[in-house]
Amino acid sequence: MKKLALYSIFTLFVGFGVKAQDCETLVKDCEKILKGKEQNFVSDGQVYTAFLDREKAEFKTTFFGGTTYRIAATAGTDDEYVIFTVKDLQGTVLFSNRKYKNSSYWDFKVPRTIPVIIETELDMDKKITGCAVMMIGFKR
Repeated sequence: MKKLALYSIFTLFVGFGVKAQDCETLVKDCEKILKGKEQNFVSDGQVYTAFLDREKAEFKTTFFGGTTYRIAATAGTDDEYVIFTVKDLQGTVLFSNRKYKNSSYWDFKVPRTIPVIIETELDMDKKITGCAVMMIGFKR
């Protein structure tokens, strides 16, 4: 009985370690997407990370008028797994990458300052469970 309990605890901690390691790798991948080939985007310093299992994560931020932004997201290197949707505080959809084959990034310029909610979820047709990483940056 003690062996079973110890094995269960060991398996649980190893599983969390693998998930954490996977998220760390994805953060590096997301940074590459955010910066772009020309390295002309700079992170706002936040890393939005969520371990998703058939659910959505929600993040709030403010975009400042006159600034060009990039949202980058990833949940794996082989496919576009993450769907992100930007909404205003009334719930009006301003953008969703779902309409663009789950593109891993979106560049846009904000004409006026606006608080937004960004929902992230995994594309259930491609991945059900896993770490999703999103970063926001602005053009240099």
